[in-house]
Amino acid sequence: MSYDPNNIFAKILRGEIPNDTVYEDEHVLAFRDIQPQTPTHVLIIPKGAYVSFADFSEKASDAEIAAFVRAAGKIARDLGIVENGYRILSNHGRDANQEVPHFHLHMFAGQNLGRIIKPV
Repeated sequence: MSYDPNNIFAKILRGEIPNDTVYEDEHVLAFRDIQPQTPTHVLIIPKGAYVSFADFSEKASDAEIAAFVRAAGKIARDLGIVENGYRILSNHGRDANQEVPHFHLHMFAGQNLGRIIKPV
């Protein structure tokens, strides 16, 4: 999968599509999902053009990586979801059903999330 500069997250970053921002800094934008799967469902994206976690971890600067990780923790604290718990999920590639070719984390909370994968 290659980076598509016209993906929906790139358009959001350019201000072409509105969003419900919950956090923003120099390197990160986080906003509420428009089709939430749980009571709290936030998308966290780097502002750089990275396709996946693998791409981000290989090519992002140390400052971008640190900002991204710190932002995720701050968002969870700000949303008040740390005590009861939350799940962070990132899909990578076809087998994981990655829909948008821009690295992003889903942050889910607000209900019992159960097991993410059933044992085989």
